[in-house]
Amino acid sequence: MDNNLREEITRLHAQVCSGLADTNRILILYTLNEKSLNVSELSDFLGLPQPTTSRHLKVLRDRGLVTAERDAQSIYYTLTDQRIIQALDLLRAVLKDKLEAQVQLLRSSTEP
Repeated sequence: MDNNLREEITRLHAQVCSGLADTNRILILYTLNEKSLNVSELSDFLGLPQPTTSRHLKVLRDRGLVTAERDAQSIYYTLTDQRIIQALDLLRAVLKDKLEAQVQLLRSSTEP
């Protein structure tokens, strides 16, 4: 394998994939796709404790997936790039197709 490709994959995994390795972080991204929110609003919307939401937001910030901007007493979080939602939607479509294929295989193997 080409060393440049290996390095790029390692960098991609460290920056993006590890940020997406938790369901709650993905839900935060989808929520922030709708509008910028502060940690309290996100916690309330997702039904998560505020410290948990804050930890997830730190991971997402560290990975460059969200940005934080102060507005008076609150810090509002925003997606850095809308394409992350497109990538997540694409992954969901792949998973959906895979699951449908598995269902079809199961049905065909149980039919007389």
